[in-house]
Amino acid sequence: MSDKAIEDGEWFAADALLQESQSDEEEEPSQPSSAGSTPGGPPPGPPSEPPKGPGSDSTDQPKNKKRNFSSSAVKVGAAVIGGVLAVGAVPVVLGAMGFTSTGIAASSIAAKMMSSAAIANGGGVAAGSLVATLQSVGAAGLSMSSKILLGVTGSSIGAWMWSSSKNGSDKDKK
Repeated sequence: MSDKAIEDGEWFAADALLQESQSDEEEEPSQPSSAGSTPGGPPPGPPSEPPKGPGSDSTDQPKNKKRNFSSSAVKVGAAVIGGVLAVGAVPVVLGAMGFTSTGIAASSIAAKMMSSAAIANGGGVAAGSLVATLQSVGAAGLSMSSKILLGVTGSSIGAWMWSSSKNGSDKDKK
């Protein structure tokens, strides 16, 4: 760097860039050597300071094990109920709409849906359409993969709804 640049204060910018590039090099992970030491890094072994915060110490025990267990049990119960309701509600709802095991019920929502689909497709209901799929489920029931998918989804929603309602009631107590 020239004397004029130093006089103009450009050394300050160059010094800052040099320090920044050195700190970038220090942040890059280094490869451990065969001796097990990491040059430029902290010595191997336990951290110099113990971690802070709840649950950071392996000897910390939950304050109230009974409450944690009952909270988990209720969440699992909500998940099971959500899964059962999701799988069990499908045949009931489809039957109420008119997709029955004997076919589409006259003057039902299903009949109106079939009529609209047939008009839109020029006289017939397309295979794989919503009406055809719902009629298939109404007549034969859900496949095992559909039951599993609905059960998992219903369980997730049930557990989420229980957690949401619990979080809301905890805020009310504070």
